[in-house]
Amino acid sequence: MRRISLVLSILALIAPVLPASAADAGFTQFIASLWPEAQKEGVSRATFDRETRGLEPDYKLPDLLLPGRPATGAPSQAEFVQVPADYVKEASIARLAGEGQRLMQKYRSTLNAIEQRFGVPATVVLAIWGRETDYGRYTLPYDLVRVLATQAYVGRRKDQYRTEFILALKILGEGNVTRKDMRSSWAGATGLTQFLPSEFYRHGVDLDGDGRVDIWHSVPDALASAAQQLVNKGWQPGLRWAYEVRPPANVDCTQGVPEVTRPIGDWLRAGFVPVRGQKLSAAEQAQPASLLQPEGIYGPAFLTTKNYFVIKEYNFSDLYVLFVGHLSDRMTSPQPFATPWSASAQLRTADVEAMQRQLTRIGLYNDKLDGKAGMKTRAALGAYQKSAGLKVDCWPSETVLRALGGAR
Repeated sequence: MRRISLVLSILALIAPVLPASAADAGFTQFIASLWPEAQKEGVSRATFDRETRGLEPDYKLPDLLLPGRPATGAPSQAEFVQVPADYVKEASIARLAGEGQRLMQKYRSTLNAIEQRFGVPATVVLAIWGRETDYGRYTLPYDLVRVLATQAYVGRRKDQYRTEFILALKILGEGNVTRKDMRSSWAGATGLTQFLPSEFYRHGVDLDGDGRVDIWHSVPDALASAAQQLVNKGWQPGLRWAYEVRPPANVDCTQGVPEVTRPIGDWLRAGFVPVRGQKLSAAEQAQPASLLQPEGIYGPAFLTTKNYFVIKEYNFSDLYVLFVGHLSDRMTSPQPFATPWSASAQLRTADVEAMQRQLTRIGLYNDKLDGKAGMKTRAALGAYQKSAGLKVDCWPSETVLRALGGAR
């Protein structure tokens, strides 16, 4: 994160940009033009004027498209691909799991109510809270209104943020939170469990019964809202998020995509073995699952259920789901992953994006060019390795990069 901040600071100093007065005048005009949409959404004129008076853009945010300046990527677009061991750090998991166990006792009645009403385990909503804001210890660094206004003006996803900005004004007008407390991430997520304003309206729950949804200060509201979001995205009560397994020696890592789904029993009969030797019930074996190998043929392997992909709707990252799922498990069991992470080499994000571009050109990849070694990228790499007579490990390496003609 420090590396990204440094790069952005240097770019801000050396890159030619529009004169501040001209850019800011355009921003002010743009914000004023949103009044009819805000009015239609139910925002009062007084609220609109109060919250936009003196509002200035923040051109230091990532993910912006600014005239005369190189496009900035999101902070998740680190210079180097992050290996799982860097993201799912044992020390972090252990600390958060211990705190989660304490909070499980502190909020026992709230968590019982959430489990009964939504069918989402207490450990899962606690894990989301822990991952998003360190159980509320982490203070989100940005002013939400300013972030959303800037992203709506010059962000990569202008239309989405235009709507989010107006809904943020609506939240303020309804008195759900003060502007001072409406802090956010660079991408406009706010509250203890980090919701966009649209998610606040779609999934917000007033569990503490005080007449308003408060995801900023009320732990019951924030956790219930997280549970409601999971339910609205298809959460299935009583279903695990994933099972760690040991794959057979002849595992085909190119099968590790969401589109390849089989009953868990079929995977077991194909040689996949639960790492703890547990016996899965007939109902569990009947559940459909996909293979996940975050490090290709190296490191842990998982059979992921529908609930895995529901959590992934909360944050579209395999490593995020692994973190949340494993943290939730660790609140009731002290056991780490049975298979250790093994990949240590890191490629540049730009190199993985070059791989994706080449794989797209030869017809093996048809997803986002984002420089991330996700499920579909790894499977496409494995398919290329098969066709090129290389070792099939479904992991981005210098060897594959050179073979693809993308060496830098």
